[in-house]
Amino acid sequence: MRYFPPTELALNAKGEVYHLGLRPENIADTILLVGDQDRVALISAFFDSIQHRSQHREFVCHTGIYRGKRISALSTGIGTDNIDITVNELDALVNIDLASRTEKANKTQLKLIRIGTCGILQPQIPIHSYLVSAYAFGLDNVAHFYDIAFNDLEIGMNQRIAEFLELPSEIRSYFISADDSLTYQLTDDRCFPGVTITSSGFYGPQGRSLRLGTKLEGIQLKAQHFSENNLKLINFEMESSALFALGRSLGHHCATICLGVANRPKTTFSEGYHEAMKGLINYVLDRL
Repeated sequence: MRYFPPTELALNAKGEVYHLGLRPENIADTILLVGDQDRVALISAFFDSIQHRSQHREFVCHTGIYRGKRISALSTGIGTDNIDITVNELDALVNIDLASRTEKANKTQLKLIRIGTCGILQPQIPIHSYLVSAYAFGLDNVAHFYDIAFNDLEIGMNQRIAEFLELPSEIRSYFISADDSLTYQLTDDRCFPGVTITSSGFYGPQGRSLRLGTKLEGIQLKAQHFSENNLKLINFEMESSALFALGRSLGHHCATICLGVANRPKTTFSEGYHEAMKGLINYVLDRL
């Protein structure tokens, strides 16, 4: 089996993966990914028991039991660059023998569910709604560094959305599907499914302009008008495209559900979403 030298698979002195600071026994096969470190404790507060707690850098991990099911909650920090670290190291924990540094013959499939916040792109969707990412349109560059197998639907949709939004030629996008079965499991009548735009930043890459101008000015207004086969661009966030692309390519099941905290076309923002986020977390745990 393939061997991974220390420069490629970095471990710390404790034999943990380098950035996450975790060993294989510390994580469950179902992992809830959140950007905010404090959100991990919000999730584990629902657990019946907690078996593991750790923090290394921005990566906080709590693993415990919820209604008989073992679940991990892990903070990733913000952005697709951190998702690159998170997905690769989680995969290494379950599919590489860290002692021998060799790939395991029998692979483990993880369920990776991102619970996040987002900006809403459709004016009729209320603040604090649950938005489910059936697909992601990536305005980041992470997937372009990997051998990702995009299907014909994804290639075609990427081209049509990019043309509709009139993306500058120097911004290279991609379109990727979430896991169908996991997305279906997370969705009920209160949710708004659709296409998520994942950007590589919060300001200019999402069309926000403070003192520095952006090449994507007005993208939040253009986006609300795209529609194809009942698919609409529903929200902006910063992690899902890389999660879906890397996770699927490594054989894992990935999905995203977000709490809408801003309505971009209406220029309105939540006045406080702590309780609404707790409600979303409870909803996701019950659906799992």
